[in-house]
Amino acid sequence: MLTISRETDYASRIILHLALLPPGSRTTADEIARRRLVPHSLIRRLVARLRQGGLLLTTRGRGGGITLAKPPAEISLLDVIQIIEGPLALNICTNDPSACPLTAACPVHDTWVETQQLLAEQLRKATFAKLSQREREKRHHHEKIAANVVPEGASVSIEG
Repeated sequence: MLTISRETDYASRIILHLALLPPGSRTTADEIARRRLVPHSLIRRLVARLRQGGLLLTTRGRGGGITLAKPPAEISLLDVIQIIEGPLALNICTNDPSACPLTAACPVHDTWVETQQLLAEQLRKATFAKLSQREREKRHHHEKIAANVVPEGASVSIEG
């Protein structure tokens, strides 16, 4: 099964949380962990890796916290994956053709390369500006549905 690691999923949640804040806002690792269900045992290590990768800025002390190093439109899912997982590779031969002696004659190699390029392009297009907009839209839609189910000010009782 092709899958991203839990750390990559958590790192994406960290960036998404920050992308939803007003530009230049700071928050704490504890706040992100609580709101985005990121284990406290991982949050600081992931923040450090994302900072080293150039996606976050951190400031210590009073008034400090974590903020995005770039606008959300300049950060993609591909960026997060590459920082946490390393280079995208569906097969070792896609990044290093010399790793397999069959590469030149392999009928599957070109498909691996093409698929990897398509996947990378799709992940590059998935910026955190777009992802945060989707979250806002989903949240608004959910709130609209909830308002239609239980009218504002109405009380709900469950009888047994």
